[in-house]
Amino acid sequence: MILSISYTSAVCAVFLLVSVGSFHTSAIATVNNQSQLIAQQSKTQPHPVFKSILPKLKQKTQIRILLPKFIPESDGENPIYAIIEAATQKKYEILLGFSPDCTGGTACRLGVVYAEAVTRKTPRLTGKPVSLAKGITGYFVDSTCGANCSDATLTWRQQGVQYVVGLKAGDRTSLVKMANSAIN
Repeated sequence: MILSISYTSAVCAVFLLVSVGSFHTSAIATVNNQSQLIAQQSKTQPHPVFKSILPKLKQKTQIRILLPKFIPESDGENPIYAIIEAATQKKYEILLGFSPDCTGGTACRLGVVYAEAVTRKTPRLTGKPVSLAKGITGYFVDSTCGANCSDATLTWRQQGVQYVVGLKAGDRTSLVKMANSAIN
């Protein structure tokens, strides 16, 4: 009988040690998975410039909100501000400016991020075709400059919504990078 109890105790001790070892491995795996999940979530977050306006956009619009993670000139000395110009159930328009009270004037304007639900009245896309992420075709329209420069734009359609990113006198490479950062 005493032999049986000590054998049972030994089996329980081995089981406990194996369980603790497995628990440690499980705990590490859980922590690593959480870190990976957090890293994945941070990759999907839009550029920090949109943080203050995102709650209002989510409240106002019913279309899918795609905001770029990359904005040219946003890592420089001048801060960039996102200003909601319009937000309805079917569209949003965001001005990117160098001052919080920018109204689109040429001195403070960086560009625009725009989206609108596609309807039968939505015009066909025009411009130079450009390959974007996820096999999407975008259309680039270059800026024109006279006394001032207009926005160069890149437009694409995704899941029934037309998206536009624009940069004042922007270049195609920057707009493609900006659009891809919103798509991915």
